[in-house]
Amino acid sequence: MSPERPLYLDHNATTPVDPEVVDAMLPYLREHFGNPSSAHPYGRRAHEALEMARAQVAALIGAKPSEILFTSGGTEANNLAIRGTAEARAERRHLLTSTIEHPATTLPCDALEWRGWRVTWLPVDAEGRVRVEDAERALDAEGAETALVSLMHANNETGVLQPVAELAARAHRHGATVHTDAAQSVGKVLVDVNVLGVDLLTLVGHKLRAPKGVGALYVREGTPLRAVTLGGGQERGLRPGTQNVPYAVGLGVACELAGRRLARGGSAALGALRERLWAGLREAVPGVTLSGQGAERLPNTLHVRFPGVRGGAVLAATPEVAASTGSACHDGGESASPVLRAMGIPEADALGAVRLSLGPDTSPEEVDQAVVVLARGWRQVAG
Repeated sequence: MSPERPLYLDHNATTPVDPEVVDAMLPYLREHFGNPSSAHPYGRRAHEALEMARAQVAALIGAKPSEILFTSGGTEANNLAIRGTAEARAERRHLLTSTIEHPATTLPCDALEWRGWRVTWLPVDAEGRVRVEDAERALDAEGAETALVSLMHANNETGVLQPVAELAARAHRHGATVHTDAAQSVGKVLVDVNVLGVDLLTLVGHKLRAPKGVGALYVREGTPLRAVTLGGGQERGLRPGTQNVPYAVGLGVACELAGRRLARGGSAALGALRERLWAGLREAVPGVTLSGQGAERLPNTLHVRFPGVRGGAVLAATPEVAASTGSACHDGGESASPVLRAMGIPEADALGAVRLSLGPDTSPEEVDQAVVVLARGWRQVAG
């Protein structure tokens, strides 16, 4: 661990690509270059690889291979789910989402609001969790007008898991379609589309050790959905364009490897490391606080707030650790994360936030080293 090669604790931003994923992709970047829509042997070989990858993705989330659409990532998948449902169910003019969603959800909802759809933005409690009773009231008020409910499975900053299954059951009673952005949770915890009861689910390659630029949208059979880009008939006509076979192959292998890690108890191992990190920081940094402490959270995610300082300053003083803050810079200033503001955390407190997200290769020794250097950085900044 050094400033030139810092300890990587930013796996919620992106993950290193697994070497097995790279090895699986390389033949499809070299000799197996065919277009999967072509009828000759080159095309058939690419098509077979694409369908194998579809089955691997489906197996990780309890879906059928025919229900998986490959996309360029989470942003495209969310846009297809949200805008595609709104277009397919245009007789219903209401959407339900939360105040803590990723911009890939909030901005499509904003765009639909400008076009005349009504959007209800659900608040969260002090732990960062949507209250099901708030959603129930909104659904009751709109009657049969709700086209779509979109709620992320786990928040990308705090790691707090949301009550997707409970909300889906209530939304379906009103005839609404249900989407969840599971970019952060797939591969870290068990995710099953049938347990969640969702109709649409987004997953992202670079969050689970596949490359950037590939993702998938699960679409339950019979779910009304309209394409938002126009072109050929690939991916059932819902995501036209020649498929990125090497990256789809990589995503498929990454999903298979993630399933194996989960079966071996990977979630519990990550959770134990996260708690070791939290225990160390709590002892070394008096007054440090934990976001979403009372809620169920992703096992790899620790979102802490350093007292009396800005999180960005702590990380700047700790070049041996690569992590993220929850703040955004605007014209030389700094503002607190909208997620923390939605949780009711005061601005000064929220500006001390740092997100530390672990990966399957993070070791206990690295966690202990991170505690030492982060505490030193905090003392240096706090004076």
